[in-house]
Parts: sequence; structure tokens; C-alpha cells
Amino acid sequence: MSHADRLRELLAGQPFIAPGCYDAFTALLIEQAGFPCAYVSGASIAFTKLGRPDIGLTTLTEVAETVGNIRDRVALPLIVDGDNGFGNALNVQRTVRLLEKIGASAIQLEDQTLPKRCGHLDGKTLVPTGEMLGKLKAAQDARTDAATVIVARTDAIAVDGFEAGMERAHAYADAGADVLFIEALRTLEQFERAGRELGGRVPLLANMVEGGKTPLLSIGELGALGFRLAIHPGAMVRVVGHAATEYLATLQADGTTRGMLDRMFDFRRLNDVIGTDAMLRVGDSYRDL
Repeated sequence: MSHADRLRELLAGQPFIAPGCYDAFTALLIEQAGFPCAYVSGASIAFTKLGRPDIGLTTLTEVAETVGNIRDRVALPLIVDGDNGFGNALNVQRTVRLLEKIGASAIQLEDQTLPKRCGHLDGKTLVPTGEMLGKLKAAQDARTDAATVIVARTDAIAVDGFEAGMERAHAYADAGADVLFIEALRTLEQFERAGRELGGRVPLLANMVEGGKTPLLSIGELGALGFRLAIHPGAMVRVVGHAATEYLATLQADGTTRGMLDRMFDFRRLNDVIGTDAMLRVGDSYRDL
């Protein structure tokens, strides 16, 4: 079974979580923790690769390089943030072909204009509904594996209100989107209505952003509301950033890391996680043949 087929199997089953990752190491940690899927976050790539906000600065090449490195290391299904396809319908087709070839199980496309911005920032603008429908058709035509999942995201709630967001979500479902992502739902009532109207038609994705516009709900709560999966796209960066800030403060204050050894991987533990000994054994097996 391919990784795209595995994702479709997950989407047909019980509600699940796809934690966000931004490189092969964080994807490996997600896999080793036992999660069934990972979300390759465009925002987190911007945060970590560029040290910049999620305002459309990353390129398709940078996303593809990240996905390729992750796919080389983990077998998990990968939902990949393709932003707005990095342009028009022709750009969408190139985005889908490249990301699919390099290891994406699902490709997420949104209806923002260029340059896009984080779904929980203000000031977003949208392409017309018809243009987004064309992009979704272009994406479907471009994929070479029919199992590759196309995720349709709408940012309309923040721009035109909840009713407009629901109208677009219904249109994207009618267009054959495999998963719907209604960004920045604000209340439990909005979650409930989205789940009631759309959850029986197409799997719904919920975006959990710590400190964002959407209430933080558990996967059990989301499942009861009709949602099939939850992503936590930036949580890994927030956790790492918090821990790294504490480490640097301790190192500056104490002049040593002796006081925080219980809060970090030591040399042996890190090598166990990344599989150093196993890889060295593989290298040794080719010696002097």
C-alpha cells in the first residue's frame, strides 16, 4: 500500500492527529512517537528555514526540498502545505506534480491571493471562487496517482464572514476536493455547523493553532463535531523555541549545561533516535567486498 493509499485509509477511519513538522528530524520524532501521519507546515518552514513570518516568502523549491528530505527518512503519510499553489492554475499543476513525485501523500491548496499569509493573521485577501475551482480542477488533472489527496482550504471566514466561508466550502466539496479545510473557525457553533453540513460529504480538517483565532479542541471533541483530522502545524516550533530559549538562558547564566541535562537528549540518546549505530553497520557491510 502506498503512503497516499494509507492516508486515504486513515481518512476513512477514526479521527486522527497529524502533528506539524518542518524537517526530517521532526518528522522522525513524530513517526517514532507513533502518530499515523505528519503535516509538513509551510509556516514552520518559514519560521525555521528563514526565521521569518508566514507571509508568502517561502518558495516551491524550498518546500519541495524539505519534503524530499523528510520522505527519504520516514514512511509516514505526509500532508504537505502547498500554500496557494505558488501562482495560477499552471503553477498549481507544477506544484502538484513536483510535490507528488517527491513524496507528498496530500497537497493542500488555499484560496488566498499572492502573497498569501498565515491563516490566523489579519489582512488576508482571496481569489474569486471560480479561480479557486479552476485551481482544484488543475490539481486533480495534474496528479499522476489517483490516490494523492487534494486538500482544499478556504480562508473566507476571516475576509467575508462565516456564511461566505461555508459557501466556498460547499463549492469546493462539489468540485471534488478530497478533504476540506475551513480555516479559522471561531466558535463551537461554527464547528458544529460545518461538521453537520459537510462532515458527511467529505473529511474535514481542523487547524489547531496555539494562541490563534480558533479554540483548541481535542481530537475526541473534534471527532464528535464531525471532523476527521486535526493538524497542529506550528506546535513543534513553539515547543522547540520555548525549550531553546530556556537552554540559552541557562547556559548564559551558569556557563554550563550541567544543570539541565535532564531536559535534553545526551549524545547517546540523540544517536539512538537518529539511528547512528544502524547506519554505521550498513556502511560496514560494504567494506572490502
